[in-house]
Amino acid sequence: MMSADWPAPWLRDRLGYAPQDLALFRAALTHRSAAGPNNERLEFLGDAVLNLLIAHELYSAFPHATEGDLSRLRARLVSREPLAEVALDLGVGAVLQLGSGELKSGGFRRQSILADAFEALCGAIYLDGGHGAAAPLIARLFAPRIAALPPPEALKDPKTRLQEYLQSRSLSLPRYAVLHIEGEDHEQTFRVSCEVPGLGLRCEGRGSSRRRAEQDAARRMLEEIETPPDRPS
Repeated sequence: MMSADWPAPWLRDRLGYAPQDLALFRAALTHRSAAGPNNERLEFLGDAVLNLLIAHELYSAFPHATEGDLSRLRARLVSREPLAEVALDLGVGAVLQLGSGELKSGGFRRQSILADAFEALCGAIYLDGGHGAAAPLIARLFAPRIAALPPPEALKDPKTRLQEYLQSRSLSLPRYAVLHIEGEDHEQTFRVSCEVPGLGLRCEGRGSSRRRAEQDAARRMLEEIETPPDRPS
């Protein structure tokens, strides 16, 4: 049974935050499967708050990154898996209010539920304390993850990286062709070739869609280009 001041002790202990309106945080930590106000509306708000504040942090941390680079970096931080990891680190699952069905099925460990609850918490903090409370808290929670991000160019997909490599050397763009499609309609495998005439190179890739097969072929082409030729001993 919840104590009268739930979840204030948890908020102070894990987030270092002293709430003013406990009702906001009770809702933020209540899944729609449980009785009472739930976190769906706060999740909607928190998603926007989180995207804005993370965008601000990345804008400052990567002054030379392009808009596309910043978007890819942000996706590494605010998608379901990383948000669920932050929620796990904070122990959100232990204080979530879930319906009996979700409790039995382990909902307190489910990525989607944890990520949604974390977004809802961000929304609650923004409503409770404003930008001045939300911004430093988000910056502190995500600082290690931002510091560990790879260089922006490493996040580009293989086809984009291959195209930029060739364009920077005034070489013609790669040619992709579907060589073979096998399997049933619902479970097909595509085999695709990638040819760079200017370098005299050709690679093949496979995937469950044409796009994935092309990405695989481009990745193999980049590996071929970046592998230094064997030198005679």
